[in-house]
Amino acid sequence: MPCCHERTRGLIGQEKPQYKEVMSWKKFFFAFIAAFVVLFVFGFLWYATLMHDAHREVPTLLRPEADLKSYFKWLVLGQFVMAFFFTVLCARYVPGGRAGAGAMLGFLVGLVYAGPHLISFAVQPLTFKILCGWIAGAVIQFTIAGAVVGAIYKPAAGHLMYVKERSR
Repeated sequence: MPCCHERTRGLIGQEKPQYKEVMSWKKFFFAFIAAFVVLFVFGFLWYATLMHDAHREVPTLLRPEADLKSYFKWLVLGQFVMAFFFTVLCARYVPGGRAGAGAMLGFLVGLVYAGPHLISFAVQPLTFKILCGWIAGAVIQFTIAGAVVGAIYKPAAGHLMYVKERSR
């Protein structure tokens, strides 16, 4: 009995075309580092600087500033994880690269963050100002990161190769 993939062969023994994506690890690495820098710097400027006073309106929301230094490595790890998997998403789902397509994916990822922020608003003592700041920050942050990753991670045209072309 033929396997399911063998049924796709043509009548004259032609096989369906196979393609192979060649990932540029060097570009991926640079895009990842750039995403990390963008997410980290933007996060510091937006959340730690611009939203500092809003966060302090709810004293039980964040750790005391004296304790933050001992948890800094966890903050860096979180930024690292976000940057890595965001770069994976861009490399996988924006195969043609380009800043605009990366920015659109980043915009959508930022909107995904609105869900957990709304849930946090429902179960934590957040102010509406903090909620709006977190949502706006996530959308802006990931849109910028997406544009940067899309601009850096542009596979060359030859990176999508067809092994055998199907006749029509």
